[in-house]
Amino acid sequence: MASSKLVLLLLLHFCLLSSSYSLPLLSATYYSKSCPTFDRIMEETTTNKQINSPTTAAATLRVFFHDCFVLGCDASVLISSTPFNKAERDADINLSLPGDGFDVVVRAKSALELSCPGVVSCADILAVATRNLVVMMGGPFYTVKLGRKDSLTSKSVSVEGNLPRPTMSMDQIIQIFQSRKFSIQEMVALSGAHTIGFSHCKEFSSILYNYSRTMESDPSYNYNFAKLLRNACADYKKNPTLSVFNDIMTPNKFDNVYYSNLQKGLGLMSSDHALSSDPRTRGYVELYSRNQTSFFQAFATAMEKLSLYGVKTGTNGEIRRRCDAFNN
Repeated sequence: MASSKLVLLLLLHFCLLSSSYSLPLLSATYYSKSCPTFDRIMEETTTNKQINSPTTAAATLRVFFHDCFVLGCDASVLISSTPFNKAERDADINLSLPGDGFDVVVRAKSALELSCPGVVSCADILAVATRNLVVMMGGPFYTVKLGRKDSLTSKSVSVEGNLPRPTMSMDQIIQIFQSRKFSIQEMVALSGAHTIGFSHCKEFSSILYNYSRTMESDPSYNYNFAKLLRNACADYKKNPTLSVFNDIMTPNKFDNVYYSNLQKGLGLMSSDHALSSDPRTRGYVELYSRNQTSFFQAFATAMEKLSLYGVKTGTNGEIRRRCDAFNN
């Protein structure tokens, strides 16, 4: 009897000890006392930036996704490379990330450091900026829990294979999402981020020009749309900045038209075409194309989940003084 009591006491002691080292939970009101100006500053910064630079929303959404899918939502993608470290930002797939997505975070960080220095992480700023800008474009509101810490590392070698590329097969794309516990439905919903923004011609040139001996472009394209794209992208080799809106119908509005476009052959990339043709994803494309409410609900839920992926807390991270460099 005495020995069993001892075992119970030891187990209780272990549980209490473990709980004292457990990671703190994130909260939507995390800064209510430590930085009461947080919400106002974030709202003002994102609104002003989007008004002055209309590409900011799509840029920030893309930066956020590229950050989270590589080892978690920890602002590691914001770090600039040094002579001693090639950071995520300089990985091949990240070289085309738009500057506005980085700039809005820098602006918010500067304002927050003046109001409550050393309190708000760059990872939280990026997460909230993304949500605010999605809403500003007409998209759904979703809750962003706060309390993330900024990463202590950022290496370009961590990126390859962790982000879906437009040339990947649907099997490969699904595997990347499922390895992070995202369902096929969540993957299709998150792909709806392509309702805003643009893609560079070089990203889909392989299916636009010299597709086969008998076809100039991928037959998944609407014939007239492919012809227009070939003209628009004709000089992409000389001018790699040439780009086309992801949603040619309502490029400046966050809505469900992207999915309707896919069904009409108006997607840009092979991964877009695959969403509407693959039997595993086609049903969700059909659902979201006819029901924007269903898309918004699925997107909001998936974004809440994404924003919590691989979050760093406690001693696993830091609050950076500036978002492009580690404190030490």
